[in-house]
This record gives sequence, C-alpha cells and structure tokens, in this order.
Amino acid sequence: MPAPLVGIAKLAQTAPKLAEKRTVEYRQLASYKLLTRCDSKDMPFEWTLNPYRGCEIGCKYCYARYTHEFMELRGPDDFEQIVFAKQWNRADFLRDLRSVPSGERIAIGTATDPYQPAERRFGITRAVLESIATQRGHRIGLTTKSDLVTRDIGLFREIGKGNRVSVHLTITTVDAGLARKLEPRAARPDLRLDAVRKLADAGIEVGVFACPLLPLITDRDEQLEALGAAVRDAGARFLAANPVFLTASALRVFLPFLETEFPHLTRRYQEHFGRDAFLRGDYPERLRARMAAIREKYGLDNEPVTRAMKAWPENPQLSLFPETVEHPRTGERLPAVAAVDVARDVARRVRA
Repeated sequence: MPAPLVGIAKLAQTAPKLAEKRTVEYRQLASYKLLTRCDSKDMPFEWTLNPYRGCEIGCKYCYARYTHEFMELRGPDDFEQIVFAKQWNRADFLRDLRSVPSGERIAIGTATDPYQPAERRFGITRAVLESIATQRGHRIGLTTKSDLVTRDIGLFREIGKGNRVSVHLTITTVDAGLARKLEPRAARPDLRLDAVRKLADAGIEVGVFACPLLPLITDRDEQLEALGAAVRDAGARFLAANPVFLTASALRVFLPFLETEFPHLTRRYQEHFGRDAFLRGDYPERLRARMAAIREKYGLDNEPVTRAMKAWPENPQLSLFPETVEHPRTGERLPAVAAVDVARDVARRVRA
C-alpha cells in the first residue's frame, strides 16, 4: 500500500481544477507564501517569486521539471501539461513583501515563466506587480520568454518610481525554426526582441539572458554573433549567457528530443550528462571568453546595471511633482525619476 501523500504532494492531488485546454490542465495550488528565501550564495538574488508552478512553454532543456516530482507528478510531460496557478492573497503578499529588507534582490520567474499562457487567464503576475508598485526600496528582476511582458510596461515604470527594476528576456537563438524546436510555446525570437525594444524605449532597464546555450546546437560563433548584434540593435543594456545543465528529470525529456532532432549528438550528451548535470572545465571558460568578446564588440554589459538613483522620499507633497517630465535635451516624455539627470532638471524647474 503506497504511503499517504503529505505536504505539497497532498495539496497538488486535491487542487481544484480551474480550466482545461486541449493539452493543458490548470489547477489552483494553495500557497502560503509566494516569496521564498534563496539561501544559495551562488545565486545573484536573495528572494524568488514564481506565480505559477509548471510551465506551458515546455522548453526541452528546462531544469525546473524536477519541481513537479515533489508533487508526485513524474510523467515526462506533466510539467507543461499540469500547470498550477498559485492562490493569490494580496494582503498576505504585501505583509511578506514588507518583511524583505530594503535592497535585497527579488527574482521573479526563476523556475517558471511569469508570462506563460496561464497569465492571460489568471493575471497573478500582474497582481504581484501591482502590489509591488505600492511599495518602495526593493530591487526587482523579472525573467521571461514572452512578449506579453510589454502589457505591463506602465506597471514597470510605476514600480521604478520607488524601486529598482530590470526586465530580462531569455533569447537563446535568433533562428525562429530552431527556437520553435527547443522552446515550443515561447514567443518567436523576433517578438522577444521587439519586446526588448519596447521596454528600452519606455526607459525600463532591459537585457537578454542567453540561458542556456547548448553545445553544438546554439553555441556556434556565427550564432552568438547574430545574437549579440540583434540584442544591441534592440536597445538592450546587457547580454548574459550560461551553458546548459541537465538534471535527471530534464534529461528524460531532452535525450528523446535529441534522438529525433539531432540524433548525431545524442551519444555525446548522454555520455556527459549521464554522469554530471553540469558542464565543467574548459568549455565554460571558453564560453565566458567568447561572450565577453561579443559584449565588448557590441557595447553590452554582462548583467543588469540598475541606475544608481534614489527613490523619492516618503513625502505627502510628492503629488506636486509631475508623473512624467520632458527631457530637456531630447524632448522625450519620461517617468519623473527615470534617470538622475532628468530628476535634477525637474528640481531646477521647481526651484525656478
């Protein structure tokens, strides 16, 4: 007789069904906290936030498939076919958000895409952002493969008035056909680049994560050159890249994919990743050097570099300042605290 389910596995088994499509079932997952402390010193953030569990985008290399195993959902397609929308409670979320020390970094979308198709139905990511916009002093980074992120440009600008925020589009290749194979239900690369352009034009710090890069599939010199040029042309501030790592649960999906699409690579991937989920030694070092050369060529940083601006102080007279200002040099309308030089121009005009 199997042991009774406990914890999150029990919650998943009893989760009510919210909706169903041809290949995806949506359920509601009771969630005590959306914000989770990240204790790993290897991560560039202190907190994670994932509005959904499971991800309909279905990237063949996705490392996060193992998270469904905690709920005793172990089928190879369960991760993208059973998607949980976490129960939303604004009051609880704001209480937890206020407990985050000022300046600590909150990463949204570390395990599942916050703008996956479920977001159009349930809007949890937008609810999260609306709540963050009422607070001050936080550092927010959001990562996605979806151009739906442009829906919330106004919210990112609002958040930026009192917090530091950056948006990261994951683009592993500019080849639309290859992207469709690797990331079946992600937005096309050109749509993601267009989202980068719109975010940059709105004054939001935005860059690209080329994560992961796949040896002999997406890491050729000409592929990385094309990516660097496209990222620069879209107005991104940075380009970061890491090699793939394949957990056992990811490997169970990725190897059959290779057998179908890249059969000549199956044995090489099996031999390495069957022993070690990570690529070590010479390859990561060479990849870092190649990416550094591309960044230098195209004038890109290697990570988000949030503007060194101060949030407006808590002040009841804040409403006297305009929501947007005209940049004195370009005439462009920008958020009043989008950059230090604009804020100084506002101050000069107010004093005058």
